[in-house]
Amino acid sequence: MSKSPGQVRIIGGQWRSRRLRFPQIEGLRPSPDAVRETLFNWLQQDISGSRCLDLYAGSGALGFEAASRNASSVTMVEKNPAVIRQLRRNCDLLNAVKVIEIIQSAAEGYLKTCESSFDIIFMDPPFGSKDLEKICVAIVESSVIAPDTLIYIESARSTEPLPIPSSWHIIRQKTRGLVQSTLIKATSL
Repeated sequence: MSKSPGQVRIIGGQWRSRRLRFPQIEGLRPSPDAVRETLFNWLQQDISGSRCLDLYAGSGALGFEAASRNASSVTMVEKNPAVIRQLRRNCDLLNAVKVIEIIQSAAEGYLKTCESSFDIIFMDPPFGSKDLEKICVAIVESSVIAPDTLIYIESARSTEPLPIPSSWHIIRQKTRGLVQSTLIKATSL
């Protein structure tokens, strides 16, 4: 059941300070401003001109932030129809249809059919989801990894290591409140 819409603020780039609405649906949790600021500070040398994949788009906070900071393309993947409708409205509001592609699909289904590779992949699955290991394997088995792909995983704070393939290497990690941010250098098998 959805409630009144929430808002997320773009923190940098051409759409800095723009507020975008998103439906308040259980499990939909936008990345907090401070977490996004840390992530995009990590990516500041890599984001401009990059091809980005936002696998669990949700509010669109990560994908819209990347587009605002001059990513050449952003593909947002989301399965919830109500969330897709709002992502499309926000894309139209920002006049970003030339940069942002919105696809209605589950993450794993998208990875099975995608033939493109990406420079940066954002993964922010619902906290408590048991899909992370399965999605990491699906990424390795897909064509989405380019030679220098960076993968960002946002997860609940945990003392357990992330279930990532052994060919991936954590290059940055930070915990803020209940959120763990991890930036990974990925290679395919």
